[in-house]
Amino acid sequence: MPAKSVSGPGTSGGKYKTGTSQKRVQSRSSKAGLQFPVGRVHRYLKREALTATRVGAKAAVYTAAVLEYLVAEVLELAGNAARDLKSKRISPRHLQLAIRGDDELDMLVKATIAGGGVIPHIHKQLLEKGKKSS
Repeated sequence: MPAKSVSGPGTSGGKYKTGTSQKRVQSRSSKAGLQFPVGRVHRYLKREALTATRVGAKAAVYTAAVLEYLVAEVLELAGNAARDLKSKRISPRHLQLAIRGDDELDMLVKATIAGGGVIPHIHKQLLEKGKKSS
């Protein structure tokens, strides 16, 4: 008598329980309504934390939400800059214009953006016309 196959429908094993109600596994990102990976952020937080430091589950969700908000803000401003310059693709120049144009993001991001160029600036005194009367 040949050995009976263990795999197949109705056998135990895999992600799903046997029976009629097979519930799909839901990620922590989808539970929180986020696009950023909460599990990966939690792993990075645990790795970068000091030794014998515990990282709570809500800390990873909160950090992922903050990162997602900041990225969405920068992408929205960079998309506006790209649209103003009649471009369909966001370049490092558009990122530079978006970040340096917003005061709060400018204070947050102190890094040099490669390929971003410089922000045009003309001193106020050079713009004023001479008020000498002849």
